[in-house]
Amino acid sequence: MTLLPGTRDPVGTGLTPARLAAAGAVVLTVGVGLGLRAVATGSVAKYGGDALYAVLVLALVVLAVPRVRPVRAAAGALATSWAVEFLQLTPVPAELSRHSTLARLVLGSTFNPPDLFWYAVGAAAGWLVHIAARPLLVSGRRRAPGG
Repeated sequence: MTLLPGTRDPVGTGLTPARLAAAGAVVLTVGVGLGLRAVATGSVAKYGGDALYAVLVLALVVLAVPRVRPVRAAAGALATSWAVEFLQLTPVPAELSRHSTLARLVLGSTFNPPDLFWYAVGAAAGWLVHIAARPLLVSGRRRAPGG
């Protein structure tokens, strides 16, 4: 099974180098986020967590669609992060958050306009890492016109 041109999965597991790297990025991002919450407070923890949320969404996009171009992965992560933030203008996330820790972690509860900026920072950082890592994960692949 070939999920990325130039990348093989001889056993058919779906675990290509791109997927393995994305899975590692998911675990690393969650670990960094938990570590940040353990050692930091205030704005550093809050806005650092926002940026890491967007990085996590980007890594999940790459895990699900390993051939995605970095700009599309970043745009998807940013759009998802912003959609969740704007959803907080409704009572739905706050209500769900009252009943579930997981919902509180994923959806938050209160709209905060500066979060939108920090999601963009996280998506941009994830985009840069994705661009840097991509050649290592798809060696031997010919580049399509337009990147």
